[in-house]
Amino acid sequence: MSFTPELIAELELLALFNLGNTQEGLKVHHVAAPQAIAAAQRLHAKGLTTQTDGGYLTSLGLDAAEHAQTLLTILSVTETA
Repeated sequence: MSFTPELIAELELLALFNLGNTQEGLKVHHVAAPQAIAAAQRLHAKGLTTQTDGGYLTSLGLDAAEHAQTLLTILSVTETA
C-alpha cells in the first residue's frame, strides 16, 4: 500500500480537526478545492465523519485523526545532530 493523492487529501483533512475540542467540527464548503470536497465525502463514506461535507469526527474518526496528527508531528520533527 502506498500514499495516494486521495489518502494524502484525507490525512490533510484529518489533521485540521481540533483534538482538544471534540465539539468543534469542520465544514468543507462547496467552493473548496475539489480534492478537499472529495476527501470529505470519502471520510464520511468510511465512517470517520458525521457529514459528507465534514461535520464532527465519529469515534473511529477521532482515532484516525489522533494517529494522523501524531504521524504528522513525528515526521515534522527536525533531527538535531
